[in-house]
Amino acid sequence: MTKRLKDALQAIESYKAASPHYMDLLDILGEILILREEYKRLITEPVFPVDDALIEMKMEGGLPLIDLSFGKFDLTMPKRYFLALLEIAERRAPGQTAEIKRKLNDGSLDFETMILDSLFAPEDEETEEAEETGDDDTLDLIDLFLEESLRPALEKVTEKYGERISRAEWSEGYCPICGREPKIGELKEDEGHRYLFCHQCGFEWSFRRIKCPFCGNEEQQSLAYFTIEDEEKYRVDVCNECRRYIKIVDFRESQQEANLDVEDIATLHLDMLANDEGYD
Repeated sequence: MTKRLKDALQAIESYKAASPHYMDLLDILGEILILREEYKRLITEPVFPVDDALIEMKMEGGLPLIDLSFGKFDLTMPKRYFLALLEIAERRAPGQTAEIKRKLNDGSLDFETMILDSLFAPEDEETEEAEETGDDDTLDLIDLFLEESLRPALEKVTEKYGERISRAEWSEGYCPICGREPKIGELKEDEGHRYLFCHQCGFEWSFRRIKCPFCGNEEQQSLAYFTIEDEEKYRVDVCNECRRYIKIVDFRESQQEANLDVEDIATLHLDMLANDEGYD
């Protein structure tokens, strides 16, 4: 077990004690993190190959390294990981994922199509297979597992090219590795530089504080943030132009290392507050 995984599991236990209403979600996350490390070790060949000669050109053009909507990738290992993740849902709701597993195994359901639908289909467009489960919590877990199924393979790309990407001074609000939008970020260093975090590949990149990562708005009067009393280590940056928001963690005072996968679950109440205020 790596130190990062051990620290993350310890953080999960701490949050479970402090926020028992998140216990089930945190338990699921703990299982995911353990399984993620296992499957990451099993990946010996690149699932998402990168052409080294094109990296700087892509960064200058605002193009992420991996275009998940273009090209054919060997998703054998992500599919195996997804099936293993479904076992987590099956233990909590027996029978809810059996039909999806059966269709994936007999070929009547295509895993790559499921991935593309989860990434690019409109949020209100549910697949026939998803509707058959009839359980909103299970649907949410399946969506989470589809996103997570690519994480070990994409983390391999992040680990190999992350430092090189960081030197490229990427200035976009979407991830330079895989192109996904961030949900959470962190303030670091004495100056409080803002870093955005990608759940899809685990990459973190520096981004201007006075700028919306979603619409690029830089007008200070329409950018704001809110905090909650006694939770000064968290804030929510909002944009009143596009009505989007992003959660921000600030652990500079405690000097602890934040695991943003864990923090995203531990701050779900901030998502609810932002939604109540009309932000998406």
